[in-house]
Amino acid sequence: MVKAKNADEYIAQIRQGIASNPECGTSHYNLAVALMGQRKYEEAEKELQEAVGCSPTLAEAYVQLGAICLQREDVDGCLYYNKLATKSRAGFSIGYGNIGFLELQRGNIDEAIKNLHKAIVYNSLFLQAYTTLANAYLMKGLVDESIETSRKALEIEPDFPIAHNNIAIAYLEKNEYKKAVEHFDRARELGYDVAQELLAEIEKYRD
Repeated sequence: MVKAKNADEYIAQIRQGIASNPECGTSHYNLAVALMGQRKYEEAEKELQEAVGCSPTLAEAYVQLGAICLQREDVDGCLYYNKLATKSRAGFSIGYGNIGFLELQRGNIDEAIKNLHKAIVYNSLFLQAYTTLANAYLMKGLVDESIETSRKALEIEPDFPIAHNNIAIAYLEKNEYKKAVEHFDRARELGYDVAQELLAEIEKYRD
């Protein structure tokens, strides 16, 4: 395929490919992603449905269908498609990570933890899954587990600001103020917008 000069030309080229090979799920998926980039969500949704119709194991297409649902603030729909993603391909970590995040948003902490564990089992470097899991543990009152999970995230990416913020909150819960201050400061250095009430709280514990 000739390299496209812009998004419209790229889309036109994919459409040409689909015209000659309409059963290619990957082509429908690529077209959908390009259409989503142009915020043409209804067209994209149709192409994603075509994609999974042609290629039922194309788990990424289900995740994108979930993303379109989220655009419409349809959390149930997003959850539904991410569950389909994990059923369509065994060990699809992104689907489990998304389910974990969504379940946490819905207040289903145990369900969130279960799915985030699966995400990490299938991808031990899944940074977002570790940070969401650390949040889930904190919400459940499992402070030590939250700290351990944030530490694992920081082993993968030492400069990940969300992990620094999470671990700082956990240390604050444990009254380990020096460590809390250290990690809050690092989160801010890395551009994270630490909550004002937390900043006010840690000022009391500076040397």
